[in-house]
Amino acid sequence: MNERTGRDSEPIRLFKSDILEFFSHVSPITVLVLWTPVAVLFLVLALVEIPQETFPYYLIIGLLLGWFVWTFAEYTMHRFIFHFHPKTERLKRMFFMVHGVHHAQPLCRTRLVMPPAMSIPLAILFYGIFYLVVSVALGAPLWFYPVFTGFLGGYIVYDMLHYNLHHGKKKAGYLAMCRYQHMQHHGTCPNMRFGVTSPLWDYVFGTMPKPMKKAS
Repeated sequence: MNERTGRDSEPIRLFKSDILEFFSHVSPITVLVLWTPVAVLFLVLALVEIPQETFPYYLIIGLLLGWFVWTFAEYTMHRFIFHFHPKTERLKRMFFMVHGVHHAQPLCRTRLVMPPAMSIPLAILFYGIFYLVVSVALGAPLWFYPVFTGFLGGYIVYDMLHYNLHHGKKKAGYLAMCRYQHMQHHGTCPNMRFGVTSPLWDYVFGTMPKPMKKAS
C-alpha cells in the first residue's frame, strides 16, 4: 500500500500553523457530541409545536422528507463542490484541503468526518435555506422543525457511515453495498458513485457505471 494511504502513515500536513493544523483533524466522536444534542433540540421543538392530533403525521413524514433531502444534498455537494476542479493554484489548494486530502490519504482516521469549522457554517446556511423554503415560501412552518431534524439526522448518519466504510469490515448487507460503492469511487471511478449513504442519485443522474456485459 502506498505510504500516503497506509493506516499508520503520518497525516498530510495542510497548514504551517500548528493551531490550524490541529483543527483540521477531527474524531468521529466530535460529530456525535456536537450535532446529536442539536438534532435532539430540533426534535423537541418539533414535538412542542406539532398539534397532538397531527403528531405522528407531521413528525414521521417530516423526518423522512428531511432525510431524503439530505441524500440529495450529500450527492450534490460531493459531486459539484468536493470534486470541483479549479484552475488557479490558490483554489486548487483550497479544494485539496476541503476534500482532495481525503482522496490522497483515504485511511487517515482524523480526516474522515467533517470538521466543525466546515459543518457549522454549512448547518447555518441550510437552516436559513430550510426556513425560507419551508416556513416562508411554502407557508408550512409546522413542517420546518421535523424536516430540518431529519436533515441533521441524515448528516450525522452520513459522517458515521463514511468513517465505517473506510474502517469497517462488513461483508454483507446494505453497509457492504455502500462500502463497495465508496471504495470504487476512491479506486476505479473517482468521477462517479458520489452517493455515500445511498446510490439513489447516482442512478438518477447517470453517475452509476453501467454493469459490464458478460462475454458470450
